[in-house]
Amino acid sequence: MENAVEKRCNNHRMKKFTFGFVVVLAGLLLLAFNFEILPLAWKHIIFSWQMLLIVLGIVSLIGREGRGPGIILILIGGFFLMPELYDFHISFVRIFWPVLLIIIGVSILFGRGYRHHHRWHRHLENPQGGSNLDEGYIRQENIFSGSKQKIIHTEFKGGKISNIFGGAEIDLTQATLAEGRNELIIECIFGGVTLIVPSDWKVVVEISAILGGFQDKRSVIKEQPDATRVLVIKGSAIFGGGEIKSY
Repeated sequence: MENAVEKRCNNHRMKKFTFGFVVVLAGLLLLAFNFEILPLAWKHIIFSWQMLLIVLGIVSLIGREGRGPGIILILIGGFFLMPELYDFHISFVRIFWPVLLIIIGVSILFGRGYRHHHRWHRHLENPQGGSNLDEGYIRQENIFSGSKQKIIHTEFKGGKISNIFGGAEIDLTQATLAEGRNELIIECIFGGVTLIVPSDWKVVVEISAILGGFQDKRSVIKEQPDATRVLVIKGSAIFGGGEIKSY
């Protein structure tokens, strides 16, 4: 437990240092442009929304369990920055979305995660319309799709949910929370997650949001009978997010 806490503290300090360094660097560059130390022609490139996406992607890679969202931000920013750096005779905006769809389609057809996702769901199917996770972990990947799942009669220990242009609704009201710290990793890119949990669960949200968010919207939160049981929700929300509810 001490190692995990120390690791989180180190990650937080590293992210804080990186963000501070970026802010200082932006100030120095702005001074350089104002005093014409650097060519003014570079200013609209360095201080652009494309460069902002690249910087946010780099910062999000630090201390992350999953690097997908950060890499995607860097690729999107770099893709749209290319026409500013080079004189192309084609419209990048017209080819961006088709290329993105092709990449996602190829990842669905040949990606390991997609095949694992289907094997996982075949293992979880049950005739009552619910899901019984023998080991207590959930794994979901939704790409241009959605899912609705009910976890019953199990001791929930966490897992990972990834949504890219998709959504998921997970009902945990008939599950019990395992002892200790249970981590659920959520990655949302243009997607969302709704978690329905018992009102007495202790939930800690540690989501990094970029033009998105993740909120605990339970209207009533009861006192936990066992304070040592906690669900920690980690990950990132980029142009997306999620919410926690209870009946």
